[in-house]
Amino acid sequence: MNVPGNANGRLPHANRVSQGDEESCTLMSKWLVLILAIPAALLPLAATAQVAPEKTPRPVDNGAPKYKVYAGFSYTSLNQVNQSRYGLIGGNVEVSRDFGRFFAVVGDGGYYPASLGSGNPGKPTVAMGFGGLEVHGNVFENWSLFVHGLMGGVHTGGESMTPNVSFAGGLGMGVEHSLGQRWAVRLFGDDIGSSFSLRGNSSQLGNSPHLRWNARASAGVVFRF
Repeated sequence: MNVPGNANGRLPHANRVSQGDEESCTLMSKWLVLILAIPAALLPLAATAQVAPEKTPRPVDNGAPKYKVYAGFSYTSLNQVNQSRYGLIGGNVEVSRDFGRFFAVVGDGGYYPASLGSGNPGKPTVAMGFGGLEVHGNVFENWSLFVHGLMGGVHTGGESMTPNVSFAGGLGMGVEHSLGQRWAVRLFGDDIGSSFSLRGNSSQLGNSPHLRWNARASAGVVFRF
């Protein structure tokens, strides 16, 4: 089929212009589609980048026990009774309540009715009650250390000591080994200061009190709830 043209076989100028316009329109359409497609493809990525990362959840209190009850075998020296050679043995009980990870308030009581030996004069007994603050923390796996400061009173019975109840207090520390969420074993020692007059003193002698420090040790079990 012959295409009409000029003598050298070229298309007429009008046909060439029309064909060039069509090619330009096609090329522009392709670029327009590409330009519109790029933002559409990037929009999901931008939306993903704008999503704030999730915050690390705070530790949830899952009902961990806050109270402790301790009961154990205990020993105290007897320096307030002159001529005593042996300390006393008995029992010790503590109740504490945790506040945060490291602190607790403590109530402490002990009773010591039996002499460790037969060389003491008379039959002295000691009862003591304290309140105070405990600082504790885990140091290795199931092991934790604690330090407590106590203030309260001490009564020395059986020897007519003066005063009847002495203001007392002291410091101590110990170790606790956890056996699970509820149970633990504990060992501690402290030094308790109290002021009594000498044994057999009287008002004629002034009932002058003398400060004495008594070492105390205790070992027993802890129940948490």
